Amino acid sequence: MKKRYLLLLSVVTLFLCFSGKKDKPAYRLYDTKGHSESYNDLLKAASQADVVFFGEIHDNPICHWLELELTKDLYTLKKGKIILGAEMFERDNQLLLNEYISKMIRKKDFEAEAKLWPNYKTDYAPVIDFAAEHGIRVIATNIPRRFAAIVNEKGMAGLDSINGLERGMVAPLPMKYNPNLKCYKDILEAMGDAAAMHSGPNIAHAQAIKDATMAASIMKNLADSNTFIHFNGSYHSDNYEGLVWYTKEYNKRNATDLKILVISSVEQDKINYLDKDNLNKGDFILCIPSTMTKTQIPSYSQPVVMPPAGKTPLIKKEVPAAKDSVEEGNDESEEDDD
Repeated sequence: MKKRYLLLLSVVTLFLCFSGKKDKPAYRLYDTKGHSESYNDLLKAASQADVVFFGEIHDNPICHWLELELTKDLYTLKKGKIILGAEMFERDNQLLLNEYISKMIRKKDFEAEAKLWPNYKTDYAPVIDFAAEHGIRVIATNIPRRFAAIVNEKGMAGLDSINGLERGMVAPLPMKYNPNLKCYKDILEAMGDAAAMHSGPNIAHAQAIKDATMAASIMKNLADSNTFIHFNGSYHSDNYEGLVWYTKEYNKRNATDLKILVISSVEQDKINYLDKDNLNKGDFILCIPSTMTKTQIPSYSQPVVMPPAGKTPLIKKEVPAAKDSVEEGNDESEEDDD
């Protein structure tokens, strides 16, 4: 009996020792005020939205994994009534996307001919292949980069030179522009006085024409009872600006409200609370450890060099993120950015 008692005591002691070890979660979800949320909360909210903006960190594998999981679960929950769209596909690739989704062409032919980001096979192919398997519409929402480059070099007036057919590849012109949006002001501020004097607001206009074109693409392809899931860099939709602002502008001509859900992705050293800089960026904030491994960084994903989530966009030098944070215990019910 004594041996059995000692053995039982040893097992209990080991259990207590190991049960005290904390998990190392790959992510945490928060609401806009920094209160913890669950994946089921996100899934339910997304299923009730007309448009879901999934603001990702382009080289973060957790973002891409959760994009795939959310797509699969929404497809099941909504009985197939979803539409996908992505910044990673430009409008002039729509025909190739249609041919692949409809199984008219082979996967290898699609990947050989489409303008794909360098990290496509690891990060985006799983979602696109799932769409092809189930016949889900995928919309190439972004402006062809050659036209964004024209705006970056010559300003909006540079688009006057493109022909009528090509104008269908960009947002309706003339394009409304709001210079007071923080996302565009930050770009110009990060450039510095000398660079801003040289190029003026062109680089912010190049960002805006991307946002406007993606928003116009989304509005054109909305369908009743469907949830449109759009994948884009967090900077395009953070703080409900940029892409979200243009979507709301285009919806003003409609008689119905548009239910929009914004997911922002951020990286932090500690993820058991949400830094103050990352509050209010979206309806849900996907918080990921800054030590998370990276996939290949896209070489042409932005007209400006974007830093890690939660920091100011860069041209030459990085601006450190603020250290203020919402400390643990800010949510009474819980233990506690494109």
